[in-house]
Amino acid sequence: MFNYIIKRLFIMVPTLIGISIIAFIVIKLAPGDPSRSFGREAGEMVDKSEQVAAENIAEFRRLYGLDRPLHMQYAMWIEKLVRFDFGRSIIYKNKKVSELLFRSLIVTLQIQFASILIIYLISIPLGIFLSVKENTLVDRTITVILFILYSLPSFFVAILLLSFFASSDYFMIFPTRGISSVDVLKNGDLLAIIIDRVWHLILPVFVVSLANYAYLSMQMRANMLEVLRQNYILTAKAKGLKESVVIFKHAARNSMIPVITIFATVLPMMIGGSVILEYVFQIDGMGKLMFESILQRDYNVIMAITFLSAFLTLLGILISDILYVIVDPRISFD
Repeated sequence: MFNYIIKRLFIMVPTLIGISIIAFIVIKLAPGDPSRSFGREAGEMVDKSEQVAAENIAEFRRLYGLDRPLHMQYAMWIEKLVRFDFGRSIIYKNKKVSELLFRSLIVTLQIQFASILIIYLISIPLGIFLSVKENTLVDRTITVILFILYSLPSFFVAILLLSFFASSDYFMIFPTRGISSVDVLKNGDLLAIIIDRVWHLILPVFVVSLANYAYLSMQMRANMLEVLRQNYILTAKAKGLKESVVIFKHAARNSMIPVITIFATVLPMMIGGSVILEYVFQIDGMGKLMFESILQRDYNVIMAITFLSAFLTLLGILISDILYVIVDPRISFD
């Protein structure tokens, strides 16, 4: 297994380089230039002079290397990447991109990690339960509910929850924005900070979990039903094995392959987050950072998030491949 992992990690290098080249070209081909808006704003602040604006544009482009050919700009970016330096943001007051990523990533990870934990801990047992109760009233009722939950747009659910449970018109139970209260942070009480953080995350985590939880439950149910009809399952039942042994030891284990495949998308999802939900709940996470960076053509931030997402996607696929071997002994690393 160790040799397999090393080999896959080496294969990631040219893949990431190829992805970064394509992303860099697409970003640069997109219309718009951050130096234009910066130069106009600087010129207006001084004396609304076109000459001042042009001088500021030239200085801005020189500062961020935008005046150089594309291949040199990409080479500069790769050179910084080797030193684990993503450069500085163009629109966020020249802050280090790594600092912006870390600050936003911590916020998004809290929401996504809690959501993923809830999704897998509940949906897999529920899918197994529904497959065992196939075509019963319980199965049909819960399946219909899952389809309804899956069809509901996340932003619509988020707005409804805020309207009913974070509004003075109905129930002012949960906070309306952010992931923490300023007064609680100033107080410095660790227990109070944890409770306040959990209280802020309940609604966002619930909304993020809702559709994914319903989808994964239906996937697990379908996989289990397919496996339960296999000949080796019928043979195990004919041998007199307990139903719990047949279901959990033989059927459930082989039903995990498609679910593990879905897991490959979990890591990049944790990075991307949800742009709309972060705007609805006013959370400064990775999704919001990415969206604003694209609008403002903040090339360094866009490239950093794209590269990080690509790396986590490849890492998620590698973890899924390893889990395949663990779950199904018929699969080998060879």
